[in-house]
Amino acid sequence: MLDETAAQLRAYFAGERTTFDLPLAPEGSGFQRLVWHALGAIACGTTRTYGELARAIGRPAASRAVGAANSKNPISIIVPCHRVIGASGELTGYAGGMKAKQWLLDHERRWSVQSPSAQASLRLGS
Repeated sequence: MLDETAAQLRAYFAGERTTFDLPLAPEGSGFQRLVWHALGAIACGTTRTYGELARAIGRPAASRAVGAANSKNPISIIVPCHRVIGASGELTGYAGGMKAKQWLLDHERRWSVQSPSAQASLRLGS
């Protein structure tokens, strides 16, 4: 599993992969796992606001709770919490720091345009 994860991360950073196909089962509350699963549906090269993500999971008033769940994501990059931004489009909280978040978003925009077929899936176990 570690070798496959490393291979997929190398491919991601080389611009050959835009999502991950790994059997994941991160530990968290039911709500956190729901949010983390929804993060996998945000296409590489795009962003969603906390409010949009809250609506996508059927909890339209839970933007702050979505932000809190995002901050507890134990598998950053693979579970793409960096794709979530503030309501006005500003970059907000990221455990790796704002420079890293901006770099990841720029990287994904660059490669998702050049390699739209480099898709896989994110699988979160229950």
